[in-house]
Amino acid sequence: MGASRSEREIPQEIVVDVELTLPTSALPKRDLRRDAVDYGVIADLVVEEGLAEEYHLLETYAAKLVNRLLAETPATRVKVGTTKLRVPTSHSVDRAVVELVATR
Repeated sequence: MGASRSEREIPQEIVVDVELTLPTSALPKRDLRRDAVDYGVIADLVVEEGLAEEYHLLETYAAKLVNRLLAETPATRVKVGTTKLRVPTSHSVDRAVVELVATR
């Protein structure tokens, strides 16, 4: 992921934070894992979307991830933060962060 070709040729370390707002109807009726949102499935979706194409911008990846989370979960609101830990710039910038929020 990166704006330049040379940046995209080197795997980039990206940290993704996902926050889902669920309707009360989606809350588990019992204290059982199978009745709740599966965080493993959410993590798989984050990785799958990240590997789906060669992204130039954090914004593009975050937008696709937000749309997919809204489509594939019962969430009424999705907040995604994407952080690139190494930013190739001549200035003293240690990370770049993009945060998107969407609702149904």
